[in-house]
Amino acid sequence: MTVEQVVAELESGMTIGVGGWGSRRKPMALIGGILRSPLKDLTIISYGGADVGLLCAAGKVRRVVAPFVTLDSIPLEPHFRRARQAGTIAFTEYDEGMFMFGLMAAAHRLPFLPTRAGLGSDVMRVNPELKTVRSPYTEEELVAVPALEMDVALVHLNRADARGNAQYLGPDPYFDDLYAKAARRAYVSCERIVETADLLKEGPVQSLLISRSMVAGVVEAPGGAWFTSCEPDYGRDEALQRRYTTMDWREFLDERC
Repeated sequence: MTVEQVVAELESGMTIGVGGWGSRRKPMALIGGILRSPLKDLTIISYGGADVGLLCAAGKVRRVVAPFVTLDSIPLEPHFRRARQAGTIAFTEYDEGMFMFGLMAAAHRLPFLPTRAGLGSDVMRVNPELKTVRSPYTEEELVAVPALEMDVALVHLNRADARGNAQYLGPDPYFDDLYAKAARRAYVSCERIVETADLLKEGPVQSLLISRSMVAGVVEAPGGAWFTSCEPDYGRDEALQRRYTTMDWREFLDERC
């Protein structure tokens, strides 16, 4: 598939999960496709970075669900911050552990998962819709984190075959497999499409993160995570990231392409 073909299968009002973490291995080529499209009123579920910031700046987003929106070496994503300060988007904030349990619940087709994360914190105050449950075994009260259900997930990995088996070669999977399992449809962009038999030439079998059974389409997009990192293929472009903080989203899109 092409980026344009993936975006053509999306609709306004969808809930879209975006893989990666902060400013690491974000599917920026696919995000660029959404920026060029007429899509709007999206709910974005993400360990957020420039993906969230750009979509907010472009007026594509109705709600963000995230534990943070950061550029890692720049603590707070500036375009997201401005959208929140202007009140142009809604924001559901969980802590990182709660967010993970929400992904896991959706991946396993459960309505919620219980966790201690969030108890005694302001997470419960700022999310009054969150409920607690009592363990039937110990009577302990736990937070019932709702499933983070998604219409579509977008992830970027180092390698994939044409059928959708996808491999990460960097230091962390960043929960991309949970996004793919949690969504009704998942699309993978990758640095390079290779033959299935070649997937194990660069990494062990444990690096085969995503199965073709989870994937609706694959896009070969060299540099498709830039300016975020995609180790070991390339690191984060720190110079561009610093300039990005003061750039209009259209200016960034023009430079990317």
